[in-house]
Amino acid sequence: MWVQNEKELGLLENNHRPYGRLLSLLATKHEGVQRDYLARVNDPEWPKWKAAELAKKFDFDYWDGSRKINYGGYTYKPGYWTPIAQALINEFALTKSSKVLDVGCGKGFLLFELTQLIPGIQVQGVDISSYAIENSHLEVKSQLRVSNATSLPFQDKEFDLAVSINTLHNLYNFELADALREFSRVSKEQYLCVESYRNEREKANLLYWQVTCEAFNTPEEWFWWFQQTGYHGDYEFIYFS
Repeated sequence: MWVQNEKELGLLENNHRPYGRLLSLLATKHEGVQRDYLARVNDPEWPKWKAAELAKKFDFDYWDGSRKINYGGYTYKPGYWTPIAQALINEFALTKSSKVLDVGCGKGFLLFELTQLIPGIQVQGVDISSYAIENSHLEVKSQLRVSNATSLPFQDKEFDLAVSINTLHNLYNFELADALREFSRVSKEQYLCVESYRNEREKANLLYWQVTCEAFNTPEEWFWWFQQTGYHGDYEFIYFS
């Protein structure tokens, strides 16, 4: 499942060559959402700067507060995460013997879907938000814990697969190296998805829409980070076109 090749990204030079596969597991779902970028920035009650201040606490307002701040009520929707969970199963040949870690697991909905598709699979999740863990899906709550991505409380290669969806771009640049190294250290295979931009339109839209992003990187810059940290896992970029 590919969205672009190396030639299209202009990354054929040795110092920018991607190491893993460029996947497209979230692109269709992400691109299907309609966004009014200017309305978010100029909202009279919750202008973007004000929404971002609350969102970056990763507490009630981020998960279950107003839609003008972030999710507007992050509740489990049966089937919503199923296509992504199934795609991970297909791409990484997951079985009931597999161990999967979700870094930035939120309320654990993706991990729960994996357990429904593969009964017996071992899953664990970490998130910086204690609110998310406290209000996570009851079926996987015992397998989730509060932790920072820069220091994961797991053994080397403890997991067959580590995933991180829309999380690592929320770190500051000075935290990225540690997070990427930890992500690789604890797992045999990896898949991460981060926000990015390819042109000034997408850069402006990303700036207007995001409320928690701190690492604003083009694909070329993300590959620089991969190179610096020895990240060889798979990846996906989502854009705000």
